[in-house]
Amino acid sequence: MENSATLLALAGFAFVTSITPGPNNLMLLASGTNFGWRRSLPHLLGISFGFGVMLALVGLGLGEVFARYPGLHDGLKWASLAYLLYLAVKVATAAPPSASDAGGRPMGFGAAALFQVVNPKAWAMALTAVTAYGDLGIAAMTAVFVLVNLPCCGSWALLGEQMRRWLHRPRALQAFNWGAAALMVLSVLPLLRG
Repeated sequence: MENSATLLALAGFAFVTSITPGPNNLMLLASGTNFGWRRSLPHLLGISFGFGVMLALVGLGLGEVFARYPGLHDGLKWASLAYLLYLAVKVATAAPPSASDAGGRPMGFGAAALFQVVNPKAWAMALTAVTAYGDLGIAAMTAVFVLVNLPCCGSWALLGEQMRRWLHRPRALQAFNWGAAALMVLSVLPLLRG
């Protein structure tokens, strides 16, 4: 009975942290808007897979490395910010897709999976989950997070695809891309304080 309540609490934590804005969701929103749901699928699957691997590694003791070597954690935070700024510039300056070309390329599976390493929100989620729900076991935690994370993050790509009908004019899409890039940067600033 106690494990059921803990599992439910973990599912709630996974839902709240997976559905709220952060770098992954804002990039999926931009990807859905610029490339559509289908072309954004590898990006979405890469996020869920990459986070699942990250969560398992943290559960296996990677979090202890950061506890022992805080300088490593600080270095990762600044590297994360630098990479997020780079991605934000790419999102902000993305050319609108034209009817005659493929409209650029969305982030792929591997890049999205590896992005979790420099995503401060993903680290905060993984470290908190292992600290609070580690008694459930690594496999259960990872399974719950991946099963909850996939549809939550996927909803952002779907929302982006739906926004395409209002953003069909190049100027509107450009304004959206700049706004998504700004929100992506703003979403990680509170995590960098800690």
